[in-house]
This record gives sequence, C-alpha cells and structure tokens, in this order.
Amino acid sequence: MSTGPQHADDDPAEAGRGERPAPLQPPEVPLRTITLVRWGTLAWGVVLLVLLLVPTLRSGERDWWVWVPVAGVVGGLLGYAYLRRGKGNAAEA
Repeated sequence: MSTGPQHADDDPAEAGRGERPAPLQPPEVPLRTITLVRWGTLAWGVVLLVLLLVPTLRSGERDWWVWVPVAGVVGGLLGYAYLRRGKGNAAEA
C-alpha cells in the first residue's frame, strides 16, 4: 500500500527542476556527553566497590571480574579528561 513518493527524487513533479531538498538536521540532545561519561564512570566505580566488598563475587573462576570495572573506571577517566580538554566537541568538527 503506497502513500505516494517517499523522496523528492521519486516525485515526477519534482523531476527536472534541479532543486535539492533541505538537509536534515538532527534533533537537539539535552544531555551533554561529559555528563554521560561522568555518570558512567561513577557507575563503574560503584560496581568495583561492590566487587571489593563482597568477596564471593570475585572468588574462584571469577577472580578476573574485578578488572572489568577497573577498566571501565580508567576508560571513563581518560574519556572525561579528553572531553574536558575540548577535543570531543562534535560541534567544532
């Protein structure tokens, strides 16, 4: 069930005019990236704290579990430092 042309290129009335449709603009996002990185790093810190406080979560074959939130915290701190320096600003790209 077709409702008509989906693109300007598909519309026979638009053919031959040479007009291009206006470029689409992405919606404005109210959440800043640095805020997301900050909360994500905090969440990894909470996971690390829980793993350190509950020894049964890191015993036996799960002894590597501690390194997952450590990597998350380190990656989050690197990302936070990168964004604070202004290198992650997509508006200036």
